[in-house]
Amino acid sequence: MSAAPPSPQPESPSATGVGGDKVLAAAQHIVKSLATSKNAADDMIHILSGFDNRLSSITNDLFPSPDPSSFSASGSSSEIPAAAAAAFDAADQLIQLWDATPEALVFEASEDDVAQYLAAVDVAVEHLACGGAGGARAGVAVQLAMVRLEEELRHLMVRHAVPLDPTGLFFSLRRLSLESMDDLDACSLFDAATPLSLDAAAPETARGAALGNSLEDQVFEPVRPEAVDELRAIADRMARAGYARELADAYCGVRRDLLDEYLSVLGVERLSIDEVQRIEWKLLNDKMKKWVHGVKTVVRVLLAGERRLCDQVLAASDELTEECFVESTKGCIMQILNFGDAVAVCPRSPEKVPRLLDMYEALAEVIPEMKDLCLGSSGDGVISDVQAILDRLGDAVRGNLFEFGKMLQQETSRRAMMAGEIHPMTRYVMNYLRLLVVYSETLDVLLDDGGDDHNAFRSSDDQDQEHLESMTPFGRRLLKLISYLEANLEEKSKLYEDAALECIFAMNNLLYIVQKVKDSELGKILGDHWIKRHSGKIRQYSKSYLRISWTKALSYFKEDGHGSGSGSGSGSGHSSSRMSIKEKFKNFNMAFEEIYRNQTLWKVPDPQLREELKISISENVIPAYRAFLGRYGNQVDGGRNPGKYVKYTPEDLESQLSDLFEGSPGSANHSRRRT
Repeated sequence: MSAAPPSPQPESPSATGVGGDKVLAAAQHIVKSLATSKNAADDMIHILSGFDNRLSSITNDLFPSPDPSSFSASGSSSEIPAAAAAAFDAADQLIQLWDATPEALVFEASEDDVAQYLAAVDVAVEHLACGGAGGARAGVAVQLAMVRLEEELRHLMVRHAVPLDPTGLFFSLRRLSLESMDDLDACSLFDAATPLSLDAAAPETARGAALGNSLEDQVFEPVRPEAVDELRAIADRMARAGYARELADAYCGVRRDLLDEYLSVLGVERLSIDEVQRIEWKLLNDKMKKWVHGVKTVVRVLLAGERRLCDQVLAASDELTEECFVESTKGCIMQILNFGDAVAVCPRSPEKVPRLLDMYEALAEVIPEMKDLCLGSSGDGVISDVQAILDRLGDAVRGNLFEFGKMLQQETSRRAMMAGEIHPMTRYVMNYLRLLVVYSETLDVLLDDGGDDHNAFRSSDDQDQEHLESMTPFGRRLLKLISYLEANLEEKSKLYEDAALECIFAMNNLLYIVQKVKDSELGKILGDHWIKRHSGKIRQYSKSYLRISWTKALSYFKEDGHGSGSGSGSGSGHSSSRMSIKEKFKNFNMAFEEIYRNQTLWKVPDPQLREELKISISENVIPAYRAFLGRYGNQVDGGRNPGKYVKYTPEDLESQLSDLFEGSPGSANHSRRRT
């Protein structure tokens, strides 16, 4: 603590004689007494008027009244200016003495020194306010005091500022990562080689957990409590002395700089629109996540703390309080808004939508709180700017969703999935839509476009039309996007030369779509009617597969009038019948082996669908084969090389069929010679 300068011993030429001694004693007592008072200006009147009977009219000289009769008759009125002058002399000497030691700080001295200096400032301010002789000296003294108090205010606010620690009072930003979004990138929409981890992700849970970790509701005091009273004492005197502008400039300057530091700690950078647009997506994604946390922390922690500090330190003037709060926080708010504005005008891409929605919801959530903090009309402009950025973020969400639908319609990759499995685009789109579901309420507001989506779908089916009319705006947009996906997949299915594989591809992808809808909130939005219709389409594809793939093989078991299956008869008729039966077995074997060779390489990822297909095939093939074998097998057994024609038992076929749709070459050794 710096040493305080020695206490001044005021002397006045007018303070002589017995009466003068008492005036001087009164002046010294004034300074000393005022140093212990929190209401120095009022107490000065009381002390001067009550010191003794002869000084009872001092108040009328220091604070003149237009009515001369109000002066006290006791004592000599000529002594009154002398007492005021002596008090001011003592105050002026103390102010000058501190001014001569600029390296020393009043508020680092003792409490008595602080109290005496503030009392001296009060005397000087009141002396200047009263006018009259010595006004020039009083003006100089007040100016010197105000310069010092301004510097002391800056020093106190910086020295006692509370640092912001995101890993202590606030949660670590590293825990804010929404992992379910990290694998969404532009290339994975169409790149079959890009692995997607979204299948196992639970986007609703991930988002809820991330937002639930926030400690933004913690109370943060930007200045240590022990310094608040001292700052208020300085602010009160500067405002009373007519230095409100200097007070506001000093206060706002310090607080602006400290808020800039806090934003840096939170990871919210000052970036131009051009800089934001040049940032690669993974880095921008991280910055957008920090912004979501940052905007809530800024409003609920930093701005709330600044509001309390303004109310405490600048309590002398409501107008000054409002002005300083807005001016000191405006830069911080604009830095937050500038990033939001830059992101809103970035080039469109679908992966930005969930993060844009995070930003939109965060900003919308804090606007009412910001209105509560900005109580005066001076904050109207700030609130208007915030609302404008919110609107632009909403426009960006709509624009990016429109672009997403356009990309689905225009995507024309010609590479077929060789095994008929789920297309990467299907995985991407459905996991993407599942991510959007957690924003359904917000999207219902943003997409409430007067029925454009409603008019885009017109069905001749009354039930379909009724279902459509009951859907929310977001539900209709989902329906549109999924219809774009289905149309795109239908075009891709035409790339297959094998019509049966085309059915497998359609089944795999449509089942994936239906499962993603049923296993998430998408099911509630699209409804049971949608799920039933698409489940029916899967069954139709299954029937088409069976018809296309197995009709030819099963056709060899049809009766054509050759033989009765008893093996009786003789001559050319019997020989012709036997040859026909052998040919039927031979043709079936060839058809089956071709199916086996191809369809063991095909892939049906869903185990339930794979098993259902195998069961359907078995129910159609095995009974027909067993019946044909039982009826005509004995006509082949009696000839040469019977195993050349009857290569499989029904059990062999059952075993072979279990290899289908596994996506790998099947074992060709299941067959065995009939005995």
